[in-house]
Amino acid sequence: MAAVHPTSIAHSGPRWLAAWPVLLGLAVLYGPTVYGLATGVWQSEDQAHGPLILAVVLWLIWSGRDAFSAAPQPRPLAGWLWLLPGLLLYAIGRSQDILILEIGSAIPVLVGCLLALVGPAAVRRLWFPLFFLIFLIPLPGFLVDAVTGPLKQHASALAAQLLFAAGYPIARAGVLLHLGPYQLLVADACSGMHSIYSLAAVGLFYLHLMGYKNRLRLGLLVLAIVPIAFLANTLRVVTLALITFHMGDAAAQGYLHGLAGISLYLFALAMLLALDALLGLLPGLREPRRQSA
Repeated sequence: MAAVHPTSIAHSGPRWLAAWPVLLGLAVLYGPTVYGLATGVWQSEDQAHGPLILAVVLWLIWSGRDAFSAAPQPRPLAGWLWLLPGLLLYAIGRSQDILILEIGSAIPVLVGCLLALVGPAAVRRLWFPLFFLIFLIPLPGFLVDAVTGPLKQHASALAAQLLFAAGYPIARAGVLLHLGPYQLLVADACSGMHSIYSLAAVGLFYLHLMGYKNRLRLGLLVLAIVPIAFLANTLRVVTLALITFHMGDAAAQGYLHGLAGISLYLFALAMLLALDALLGLLPGLREPRRQSA
């Protein structure tokens, strides 16, 4: 049995005691923010992934808690250089109801706290959950507006081509599809912008868990996220069009609408996993076998 050194207890005890006021302060700062998200934007379909992102971040921090057991090398000055701008961003975002600043401020605030209490080693150990907080930030409206239009145009065009090739009576005018007696408008939700965002979060989390060292394999998988999400949303448009044509508009606007979105999102994840498995078969992209302990 390993001996417990009194010195380690003496060092870790005061460190945890010093951390409690910081943890309490973080809870006071961001507790209302999380509550506002839970009762606000997280209720929408576009931001429904928010609670999962937060849960993943907390789990990753808990999994990397060994960073706090190492010998502390605090950098108070560097910590304050991160903490003060973060608190300023929080104050502006909270007072002006700017979610991008309010939520985004958590990254420099947490980095500053880690630097001041533990040191750079903890920041390096927890870099991914800190980075992953980006996906809690709702996409800015100007970016969504700029990207959604072209995505809708391309998705509706490809969907029309697929349906026409399958023999269905379809014509297209912009993002309006004329399928038999029905007119289908490709909405913003079907553009794929938010699906790309959420799929990117899931894909990067998957790659982090896999711990790949091959940069080419990592790069190819990251680059594949956008076309996979676009293809999945195009298939969603095709699926809803087929449901409308064969079962009527009421069926397409009912529970099948949400079910189609969930199913095709899972399909996108399956495509990403299949691509990863395929890349693993190529000699230059295989990961070395991990040595068993």
